[in-house]
This record gives sequence, C-alpha cells and structure tokens, in this order.
Amino acid sequence: MRVHPEVAEALAAGRAVVALESTIISHGLPRPDNLSVAREIENAVRAGGAVPATVAILGGRPHIGLDDAALHRIATGTAVKVSTREIAMLAAAGGDGATTVAATAHLAARAGIGVFATGGLGGVHRGARDTWDESADLTALSRTPILVVCSGVKSILDIGATLERLETLGVGVIGYRTDRFPAFYLADSGYRIDWRVQTPGQAADVLRARARVGTDGYGLVLANPVPADAELDRTLHDRVLTEGLAAAERAQVRGKDVTPFLLDWFHRGTRGASVATNVALVLANARLAAEIAVDYAAD
Repeated sequence: MRVHPEVAEALAAGRAVVALESTIISHGLPRPDNLSVAREIENAVRAGGAVPATVAILGGRPHIGLDDAALHRIATGTAVKVSTREIAMLAAAGGDGATTVAATAHLAARAGIGVFATGGLGGVHRGARDTWDESADLTALSRTPILVVCSGVKSILDIGATLERLETLGVGVIGYRTDRFPAFYLADSGYRIDWRVQTPGQAADVLRARARVGTDGYGLVLANPVPADAELDRTLHDRVLTEGLAAAERAQVRGKDVTPFLLDWFHRGTRGASVATNVALVLANARLAAEIAVDYAAD
C-alpha cells in the first residue's frame, strides 16, 4: 500500500484519521460536481480536527489518502468499482479502482485506521431470497475492526433483512441521537435500533470498551440520520423508488449494477434533490466521524 505522507505522519503520532471511500466519487455522484464534493468531504473531516484518508486503487496499488491529482483521476477517469474480492485481481492487472465500503474498510483497517465515514452501507437486496444478492459490506464488517459512520442503508434495499444479517454477523448497530434506523434519504426507515449514543465522546467510549471486552475484531455501524433540513420529501421518495424498482426490473438490471442505476433514477426523478440530500448526509457523517476520531485519539 501507499500511505499518503500526511496520513502516515498522523497515524505514527497517534492523531485522528478518518477513512473515506472513493466509490461515491466515481459512481455515486454526477460529474463534474463529484470532484468538488470529494474535496468538500475531505474538508469536512479537516474541519472536525482529523486527517482525511480517501482510499482508492491507482495503477494496481492501494492508496490510503489521495493528493488532489489522484482525486481528480478517480473523479474523471475510468476507475472500476472494486470490492474486497476484486482487490487482488485489480492489483495484478495494474488498474484503477474506486473502493466500496467493504474494500475501503479492509484497506483502512490494514493501515491502522479505526474510523470510516460514508454515505450509506450496502445490504441485503430486495428479492434476495431468490437471488442471494447481498452486499459484501456486511460480511466485511463482521471481520474488520472499524467504526463506520453512515446514514443507514439505502431504501432501495431490504432494510429489515439487512439489520437481521448484521445481528447474525455480530456487527453492532448504534443510533446517533436516534433509536430509529435511517434509510439514507429518509431519517426513519421504520425499524428500531436498540442502542444509541448522544455525543461523539460516547461513540468513542464504545470503541474503547470494545477493545477491553475483546470484541474489537468486529465492525460497528453508527447510524447518523440525514439532517432534518436535507431529508427528501417522503411522498416524492416513495413514488420515485417504486418507479425506479419497476424500471430496473424491466431493464433486467442485476447485482452491483442496481445501486448506480437507482441512484441515477433518483437523481433524474427528483430533479437533483436526491443528490443534494446525498451530499448533505455525507458531509454530516464526515464531520461526526472526525469528532469521534479526535476524541478516541485523545485517550
């Protein structure tokens, strides 16, 4: 791996570092705004007092932390979406890859980073009883010692089944100032969370306790609802989701292609409102993750 000098220096000194995924840059946001948003996300981490470490694969080599030229390359180039299982193949081929939650968590943890901010976690897809379609994010977190700050999972997924799988896999789920699991664009998915924290310090305390009791081999999910002023209108959301799912079925979109298809559908169906919501929640998660990392590093 190539660890950016600023990230390496912070880790060596025990200062706060927050990992960031790169799939949101290459596949989750429309061009050309994706590059400026990527910079905003990194700046949000800095504003919280931590060092950002955007993770990607460039020329077959995992990078932990990107300079501006590398961010530009991921935002404007042809990087493929890469999960954990594809890392070795891409490394051998010498290609560029934008890392998913699973791949980012894996590489960040190997570099010694314990806090990770993203938009939404992957999960169990609708119809998984027949297709067995489940994001590798879930199993990755069952064996990766990292805290993922996210706004739940996207409503295009089977949220109830996702929560059941996280429980089975031993991945703890905590609400940030909420006992309702969020659904990305919406603050409340309709599902309850058993545990909650009120402050970044309390979240950092969970990380400390995890090490004491020996459950630090598992990941944790901190579910931070989308800011109230950025939440997508529920009626609009429900209509666009229903239409998008039907369109994906007609087009026979399957597997990892479903998420980018539906995100694009939401972008067009909400006339850009979903992208504004996406950006707002990612920035909020980056700020919160930075505050947690700073508190944890101060111990």
